[in-house]
Amino acid sequence: MSTTDNAFLGGRLKVLQPADGYRAGADPVFLAAAVGAKPGDRVLDLGCGVGTAMLCLLARVPEARVLGVEVQADLAALASANLDRNGLPGEVRHGDIRALKGETFDHVMTNPPFFEGASGSAAPGEGREQGRGESVDLATWLDIALRRLAPGGYLTLINRIERLPDCLSALTGRAGDITVLPFAPREGRAAKLFVLQARKGAKGVFELRPAFLLHTGAQHSHDGDDYSPQAQAILRRGEALPLRD
Repeated sequence: MSTTDNAFLGGRLKVLQPADGYRAGADPVFLAAAVGAKPGDRVLDLGCGVGTAMLCLLARVPEARVLGVEVQADLAALASANLDRNGLPGEVRHGDIRALKGETFDHVMTNPPFFEGASGSAAPGEGREQGRGESVDLATWLDIALRRLAPGGYLTLINRIERLPDCLSALTGRAGDITVLPFAPREGRAAKLFVLQARKGAKGVFELRPAFLLHTGAQHSHDGDDYSPQAQAILRRGEALPLRD
């Protein structure tokens, strides 16, 4: 498998990932930034891919105990290699997330498949389709995530905005204190992504936060990136993204 070596967090992390197929970008960085793990907390990365979210979380909270599970053997191997080459702790298991039994965690973070497997266009390449299309449907994916959480534990996920109703439906009666943060490309543009955080067994109210603006200006007007200052703080400096006041 051909790979590329990509920098994250302003060059602090070096991440090997496949040259073709699904490739990690900003999404796992924002996901990891939203996880409020403390030293000693157990964190499960459900469907960890090449480990980008794990790496970003561990760069900020190296004392967290992080396990990543990935069904694609080549991606799981890259995730293990990426932990080693960045000198970060953590464990990666190759296997189906449906096989997880018994263990519980303080946090589960996940970037579930974006698209329903029965609809839309198939992504080119088997790895890309498996990474972004559903081999495990979203409701089952979130059921597994909730089962692996300890009572009072936090689920944090990122997904496309059109899947928000499905996510909320899957959490009904099982998790509360739900906070949703939409991500809009620019001011005045519709949100494309969201981060959701919920607490297992909680009964608190739903909160929809103001949109997080990824870029400055009404349109891209110059060479190079134009990330907003708040986006740069996370993507370049590895700062946290608190979802709760």
